[in-house]
Amino acid sequence: MLAKFQMAIDFRLSDSRYLYVSVDPSALGIYLIERRVRDLEKQSKNSTAFVMFLRKRLANAVLETIEKLTDERVLRLVFLAADELGEAENYALIVQLTGRSANLFLLDKNDFILDSCRETFGAGQEIASRYAPPFRDAETRRRGDAESFSQGEYASLSESLDAHFTNLEAERIFLAKANAARSKLKTEISKREKLVGKLNQDLENHGDAAVWKRFGDLLLANVATATRQGDVILVTDFYDENTPIVEVKVDENDSLTEAAEKFFKRYTKARNAQAELSKRLEDLEFQISDFRFQRENLEAAIAEKDERFLSDFLGETIEIKPAKAREKQTESFTGARRYNSSDGFEILVGKGSKDNDFLTFRVAKSSDLWLHAADYPGSHVVVKNPNRAEIPHRTLIEAAQMAAFFSRAKEQPKVAVHYTPKKFVNKPKGAGAGLVSLSSFKTILVEPKIHSQV
Repeated sequence: MLAKFQMAIDFRLSDSRYLYVSVDPSALGIYLIERRVRDLEKQSKNSTAFVMFLRKRLANAVLETIEKLTDERVLRLVFLAADELGEAENYALIVQLTGRSANLFLLDKNDFILDSCRETFGAGQEIASRYAPPFRDAETRRRGDAESFSQGEYASLSESLDAHFTNLEAERIFLAKANAARSKLKTEISKREKLVGKLNQDLENHGDAAVWKRFGDLLLANVATATRQGDVILVTDFYDENTPIVEVKVDENDSLTEAAEKFFKRYTKARNAQAELSKRLEDLEFQISDFRFQRENLEAAIAEKDERFLSDFLGETIEIKPAKAREKQTESFTGARRYNSSDGFEILVGKGSKDNDFLTFRVAKSSDLWLHAADYPGSHVVVKNPNRAEIPHRTLIEAAQMAAFFSRAKEQPKVAVHYTPKKFVNKPKGAGAGLVSLSSFKTILVEPKIHSQV
């Protein structure tokens, strides 16, 4: 059983070919495929009750005849098998490729349906009833009979069909991964944008700290001269050269000093909230900007049909490998663009967030130079330094220019780029892909520029 409505039937052919049958309405087909047993086993899903029933009835059966029902997209495969008592028994496997009503049926010798792959309804389509093809009017039959499939350059029609549907399935899987990756990024961005909205609302609710402090100061400065009208106190603003009269609304049961104390408390809360929330908002805005940068990389990968990028992005290839395997994986790392500086140093530029992580923490050595655009999402850049030599200034400039170019700041005339030996780059606990912290770094201002690729 390859999938819920797909299977490969083994007729013990000498050339490792199997009869592939799909009654999935979105991908109907029946043709011969050539596969290795272990490939089929990898692709196989858990057997359904229908498949188990087929095995029980048709194991070691002999195929006697194959016929196509006249004017119908229905094949009838007749088998001779032994029943529980060892008596010869005929069964018919019906392959019904009729659009939404597509199905597989196992019939007894009298054409009564014993079991079916899909649950269908209607005359001749239900278990325990005598089988009959689904009704199709003359126009539907005419359109169906007019359709054909070209063998093309393949040796057989089966090979052509296999290639066609294999490509379609690969495209479907790729699009599913692409949509899943898009949805993942959209969710991450949306979640942070909602949080930004809530934090901004919190800031607004705390009010302007400067206003609360000013009201408190005015109340204390006017203790002896203020005029009270219910819950409104009229005070003179001695801090304004025009000394205007200002209305301050307070709790009518509070004295001026009590009201002033409340304003100072509100001032302290608003000031502390502003400092804390502003820091969180800045961090969130950076994260959102980084996710948007990832989205640009994702769309570029989708356009280039980069399946490896999608698999890595969705975390499908993460696994612990032996040391030798990790070394080999590092050597064959394809998640970076490769350049040579004018001084002959190799420069690696990460392609995506997970590639950045792998480049920085798996490929780069402690003596390599690490660079990244300051305050902008972008690629990690590593200048390889296997001989622990001093990096020439010209190479530093070229690497910094590429770090600026492969960032969201690429349209800026000048971009600040942080650089440091890789040993000072750390991964904060719980940080997302591509996010790092630097324990020591320097900054250089350069023009975004790309150099010749290896």
